[in-house]
Amino acid sequence: MIQEKSKTSVYPKHKNRVLPEGFSTSKNFYTSDLILQHYLNQYCSASGYAYMHDRLDRLGKQAATEMDEYSMNADKNPPKLTPRNAYGEDINEVTFHPHYWELMRIAVQSEMFHVKWQPELKEQYATERHRLGFAAGYLYAMSESGQYCPLCMTDGVARLIQRYCNEEDKARLLPRIATLNANDLFTGAMFLTEKAGGSDVGANIVTARHFKDDLYVLSGEKWFCSNVNADLIFVLARTDKSVEGTKGLSIFLVEKHLPDGSRNPMRMIRLKDKLGVRSMASAECYMENTVGKLVGSEFEGFRIMADMINLSRLYNSVAAISGSRRALVEAYQFVSQRISFGKEAIEHALIRTKVTELGEMQVANFYLTMRAVEALDKADNGDETEEHLLRLLTPMVKRTTAADSVYIVRESMELMGGLGYIEDTVIPKIMRDVMVLPIWEGAGNIMLLDMLRATFKSKGLEMMFVEISEAIARNTPHSKILSREMMKLTAFEQLHFQEKNTMEAASLPLFERLTKVYKLALLILRKDDYNHAWMDPAIRYFAEQLQPSGEVFVQPPTREEVEGLMGWSF
Repeated sequence: MIQEKSKTSVYPKHKNRVLPEGFSTSKNFYTSDLILQHYLNQYCSASGYAYMHDRLDRLGKQAATEMDEYSMNADKNPPKLTPRNAYGEDINEVTFHPHYWELMRIAVQSEMFHVKWQPELKEQYATERHRLGFAAGYLYAMSESGQYCPLCMTDGVARLIQRYCNEEDKARLLPRIATLNANDLFTGAMFLTEKAGGSDVGANIVTARHFKDDLYVLSGEKWFCSNVNADLIFVLARTDKSVEGTKGLSIFLVEKHLPDGSRNPMRMIRLKDKLGVRSMASAECYMENTVGKLVGSEFEGFRIMADMINLSRLYNSVAAISGSRRALVEAYQFVSQRISFGKEAIEHALIRTKVTELGEMQVANFYLTMRAVEALDKADNGDETEEHLLRLLTPMVKRTTAADSVYIVRESMELMGGLGYIEDTVIPKIMRDVMVLPIWEGAGNIMLLDMLRATFKSKGLEMMFVEISEAIARNTPHSKILSREMMKLTAFEQLHFQEKNTMEAASLPLFERLTKVYKLALLILRKDDYNHAWMDPAIRYFAEQLQPSGEVFVQPPTREEVEGLMGWSF
């Protein structure tokens, strides 16, 4: 006799489904993210928060719904290059899937640029405009990381135009970036890398020959040109081959169209067949008498370009925390509703423990990234102390968030099992997209060397120690750990006396420890009466990283604690 299933069994209601009928997912990445909402409420003005709130609410809904379809289609149908037309004319046209342009429209209407570059808003929100713009970018990149690169480049180009171009060019070009009409938008790019150099920019060999006024013609090949279809491109080139290294580089503004409306000559050799971020076009380009306008003085190119590179590194960090947040959202929704061994997967202790670990890393990286964005806001408003901190913090944030995002997305994929590996879901696209983040804008070793230079050439380390000391002064249960770690970090003082190879090798463990210590201090400083649900677990995690408790029998987090850590409002 076949025994009837118990009426209390969880299996019949699922009717052989992966997830229950009518399973729930976030329909708005903004309203379901208490961490982001609380941060903006605490660290932006009431006026700024109010201005962006409805726009973020709309973008959060788009990112969780229609953008997903657009992004998947743009990813599976990448750009195509048509070098010539039927009559043999060089046209160098890049065509995109229509949904690429829908994604661009959403980006423009989110006001991630408008709030930063529209003159009245730029003045009104001068002290927080990067925070407001990056809040929109954080939500946007949760669905579309590929196009976030061209958007990053566009903001960087606007920054260089504002800081270094003449008033006529500012008046002509900045409105095309501040626009709310996607059809009017001028996107930007930075052509930096060459085959001869790669990360060694000082080995670049593209040349620039003066021909009239501040105009030059550029000749040579650029090896990795992201957003190759940009309207405005900043290019590094040499005006004098005898001046070697980065000291010999000048920077030029290259526009897609010349004043008479004709195309500025530039040959696209091929589009890059990339592992991820496939929705946008990266190419190899050869400049043949390409017209460029000298920006700044001759030989100031690398110093000026560094301004754009550092902003791009913060974009890289925002893309990292955005991608890892999205992966965690997908994994959390799945394990909260997937039945496994007779109960929802989240009820298994090992799954709760893993989600907690990933959430703790995510919380720390969110606050670390936003601390760097705050430093940029303050530095842009004349705060020299914050400028020193930013010099060290930028490469630190870029390095740690990029590496952690790869780990968090990979572990989120595993939490979802085989389904997380299937291209029907968003996780494989996120995994491919975040893999570039440790490489773009300087690989991890380059970031270590940049942190080392910042330690010697700025007061960034001193400023970081000040904040760590402030956290110690809070007299929390973790003050002793921070005090002990501060003593260990005095080893930085000995770096000055080391031989170059020893110095560079020693910097790796020192900066990795400094990153953990600063994260712990920052979490302590940013904890308040409202955010303890996600701050307390993150603080315990980094305290454990610095001082393992040695406990074997550890009580796993409850489901409610996991939900609080996620900052989940659903």
